[in-house]
Amino acid sequence: MNEQSRRPRQQGKPYRRPKKDPVRVLAFDALRAVDERDAYANLVLPPLLRKAREKDDFDGRDAALATELVYGTLRRQGTYDAIIAACVDRPLREVDPPVLDVLSLGAHQLLGTRIPTHAAVSATVDLARVVLGDGRAKFVNAVLRKISRQDLDSWIEQVAPPYEDDAEDHLAVVHSHPRWIVSALWDSLGGGRAGIEDLLAADNERPEVTLVARPGRATADDILGALDAESALPGRWSPYAVRMSEGGEPGAVDAVREGRAGVQDEGSQLVAIALANAPLDGPDRAWLDGCAGPGGKAAMLAGLAAERGAVLLASEKQPHRAGLVAKALAGNPGPYQVIAADGTRPPWRSGTFDRVLMDVPCTGLGALRRRPEARWRRRPADLDGFAPLQRGLLRTALDSVRVGGVVGYATCSPHLAETRAVVDDVLKQQKGELLDARPLFPGVPALGDGPDVQLWPHLHGTDAMYLALIRRTG
Repeated sequence: MNEQSRRPRQQGKPYRRPKKDPVRVLAFDALRAVDERDAYANLVLPPLLRKAREKDDFDGRDAALATELVYGTLRRQGTYDAIIAACVDRPLREVDPPVLDVLSLGAHQLLGTRIPTHAAVSATVDLARVVLGDGRAKFVNAVLRKISRQDLDSWIEQVAPPYEDDAEDHLAVVHSHPRWIVSALWDSLGGGRAGIEDLLAADNERPEVTLVARPGRATADDILGALDAESALPGRWSPYAVRMSEGGEPGAVDAVREGRAGVQDEGSQLVAIALANAPLDGPDRAWLDGCAGPGGKAAMLAGLAAERGAVLLASEKQPHRAGLVAKALAGNPGPYQVIAADGTRPPWRSGTFDRVLMDVPCTGLGALRRRPEARWRRRPADLDGFAPLQRGLLRTALDSVRVGGVVGYATCSPHLAETRAVVDDVLKQQKGELLDARPLFPGVPALGDGPDVQLWPHLHGTDAMYLALIRRTG
């Protein structure tokens, strides 16, 4: 008689094999990739969804739920961490990361969706049994049952410090942003509590998918005419923009497949348009995009330059990104050139260009709606890492433009250390005057005191793009 047969059969419920839920397993796999490989959800999730759709049991509703679970969990990670920490008997850093991912997925279903409590707990415990094993699934079950006893507002009241005691820490927990980012955004935005709360809340909203009709190759009306009225709307500010309805698939749009249009935030479009329309003294024949990858702004500039008989040079340091730029520009109606070159050691001569766009590498704090995981990866020290590069690229831009020409310094970060501080420092050393960029954003409200422009998600529905326009004076 073997050991198993000598054991008395335990009374109670029979063992139930956990059901492998493809939606939640996919969401878990995506979160693990984000954590283990520093991957971005917007790059990891699409191939996982494509592979899952090849199976007959995974439909559009499943894809929508998986997407919500991944992005919702990442956006509210800070809030959920604070709640989970209140429900476990050890420091959160001692909880294995895969277990924490499962707990966060469960917390989001319980507190951030309309999934019934019983279903949320049951489905998450089944997921834990599949991906973690029965032992850790019991721990997951116990924690989720504690979380399920209160709603989100009640939990926040319990785990967030009062605003009056520590405003920044309160906002960090309530709106799921690291404290240092709350402080930095508040400094840049200015104003009182209402504005910063609106901004942080907007960072946690799902952004619209916005298309750009590439000048000379398509118009917004072309794209709108090819889509039904329920699936697309004109852009708010850019004449080239088309906003897709929730769930719209850009890849299903003919103009996108053919390269006549692309996916591009409306704020990014406005920056390119503003540089193209900036007042210029003298000729207007040669344009430069000095940090062109992955090619969205370059494609716009190439089309706008062609309409005026000008030529665009698109330069990108990384060869693979230069390849993306070349793909975006393919089919442009006018002449252009794409090169792989270091913008701080340019191969072109000083004073070559009439217009220069330098959209510099940055922390990306202006695009937290699209890349929610970035808020948990960035550190204040990253600013010091970007600072020399940003200043070096702006110095190159001012050297590359002729006297009387215009430079657009742009960044997808509202952090003052990456915006005005860079411009002020460089203009102490090189001759240039700031132009008022606000008139080049016609119809766009709440542009501040100028002369530079800072866009905001909560005010403009765009990423937090920054633009300073500088005319070289010597």
